[in-house]
Amino acid sequence: MRARVVDKWAAAWALAIGTFAGADNGIENRDWPQSWFEAPKTASALGITAFSESPFLAHRGLPPVQDRLPEDPIVIEPYKSIGRYGGKASIMLDDSWQFFNWEAALTLSPDMRGFLPNLAEWWKLSEDGRTVTLKLRAGIRWSDGEPLTSDDFVFTFNRIWLDKDVSPVTSLIVLGGEIVKIDDLTFKYVFKDPNPSFVNLIAQYGNFMVDPEHYFRNFHAAYVDNEELDERVRDAGYLNWMKWIDDLRMARIEQSAEVPTLRAYKVVSRTLDMMRLERNPYYHKVDPAGQQLPYIDAIDAEVNLDNAELSTAKAATGQLDFAAFPLRTQDIPLLKLGERGGLIDVYIWTRLHASDVAIQPNYTHEDKRLRALYWDKRFRHALSYAINRQEMNDVIYFGRGVPRQVTVHPTSVYYEPAFAFAYTEYDPDRSRTLLDEMGVIDRDGDGFREYPDGTQLTITLEFLDFETPKGISMELVREYWRDIGIDLRLKLVDRGLQSARAQAGEMQMTIWHADRVTDILFPVVPDWWVPRSVGWDRCMWNEWARFYQTDGRLGEEPPPLIRQLQSWADELRTTMDEERRAEVARNLLRTGAENLWVIGTVGLAPHPVVVSKRLKNVLPDGIWGWDNRWTLSYHPSTWYFDE
Repeated sequence: MRARVVDKWAAAWALAIGTFAGADNGIENRDWPQSWFEAPKTASALGITAFSESPFLAHRGLPPVQDRLPEDPIVIEPYKSIGRYGGKASIMLDDSWQFFNWEAALTLSPDMRGFLPNLAEWWKLSEDGRTVTLKLRAGIRWSDGEPLTSDDFVFTFNRIWLDKDVSPVTSLIVLGGEIVKIDDLTFKYVFKDPNPSFVNLIAQYGNFMVDPEHYFRNFHAAYVDNEELDERVRDAGYLNWMKWIDDLRMARIEQSAEVPTLRAYKVVSRTLDMMRLERNPYYHKVDPAGQQLPYIDAIDAEVNLDNAELSTAKAATGQLDFAAFPLRTQDIPLLKLGERGGLIDVYIWTRLHASDVAIQPNYTHEDKRLRALYWDKRFRHALSYAINRQEMNDVIYFGRGVPRQVTVHPTSVYYEPAFAFAYTEYDPDRSRTLLDEMGVIDRDGDGFREYPDGTQLTITLEFLDFETPKGISMELVREYWRDIGIDLRLKLVDRGLQSARAQAGEMQMTIWHADRVTDILFPVVPDWWVPRSVGWDRCMWNEWARFYQTDGRLGEEPPPLIRQLQSWADELRTTMDEERRAEVARNLLRTGAENLWVIGTVGLAPHPVVVSKRLKNVLPDGIWGWDNRWTLSYHPSTWYFDE
């Protein structure tokens, strides 16, 4: 079986031999503009006094462009060249977020370590770490022309995050906090305990921290008479106003075209088949020539209903101007063949995932025998030694990934190579020895090991095959583990079942890809190393996480070692002592490396990004992942068509 899998994939990859170079894993030696790593300069600082706009906006009865821009707009340097206006991009809906990208008070530096002013002119963290104060740039407007003010941030914090109807369980993101308006452009987040890493979330999760208060107050029970709101909700086809607001915020429904935005593009229509976007006439950024961004006028984003094959076919045949999110590593040979037609360029970016497949035993599963087996770290070490990561790298990634465990990204200040490569040697004999020591042996001679009490040992791993090469990876892992006598069964599930069964703790084992590993997210959501939140993508220890979240009212009390991890995670998030923060961060990472709470395979892997020949200013060598919001730091508003 394994030979067939290897041969099939090796043959496919052979088509792409020599057609791309492996990207490095950091950001060194990349020709990205230095200005991207610094607080953005404004027009006045660069001597820009005249501004222009796209002809697309002519004859629309809009105020002059200088009156639609902020008082002193920020200037974004394109990757290679100043662009030209015009054109409509064709993409799939999954990639709409690359154009319809976040605009938050702060934004992310491309090095995935720092945070830069964006909507905010400046920000300040108090010495005690309990207060983050932000001052908005004067004159920024929503896409309907209404001014952006502190009230918009106050509305989202109080009426979305802290509203028990909208958010029944208060997110750890805002727990213990409040927002205080100082004036129309200045406000502060205040926490009972030090929360210095809250700025990470303002930048990474920030689009969900500001909404147009003047629009959404018309849909919220705090502002609208209950009877009137109930009638409007029924007319809209909803059971409650909370779901209505959520769908509007996430641009899922036709009425989303009415929602004002701060992004480079606004929704103009939303159907089951297509989301259409047009340039935001009030977008607050310009290029070095004083041209209001974005360059591209409109976007058609086709809904593909998770049909990755359709997206790949369209990308390979030049039917899309940009494609990345729905594409998979295994698509690279086909895409490279399509590149020969001269209609597309295929760039190979590097995924920031510590591991494309993070294998998760369920330590709180109801089966006590299975739980005891998992908790013995010899078992986890045995499973890890049995995985031939180099073969996986050669077969699935053609040697362009890195065999490794789940730890932080190489750009992290907390990165240590020893954590990344712990127990990664391929040594199935050592695996067998460890299992024998545990009394997990083959008692009936069928080739598979039994529990120490002699009963059948079968592990079912349920997973959603999405984003990274999970299916082919687990086919190989299944064969590796069967070689040492562990009977692993694979079961594909859909998104709904994955979420329900993982959160309910019903899965024996599952997988996901290990993002949240950069200095953007690791300090605030170290979910691979400590049970502190319940996730649909994780099954390791949700009962221990519930205990932590509810101070023991729900869930199950974890062992002392796990309580220690939770304590370190709290300290990582709250301490103002940089040395102590580094110490507890490495405590978490070291303990994770020693115990292998999750088992990694291959990470820092190649990711295909397809652009049409006419699309310019797209990086050929970016870093792809959730932590850095995929393309956010690379300024998609500066992409343009050369035709």
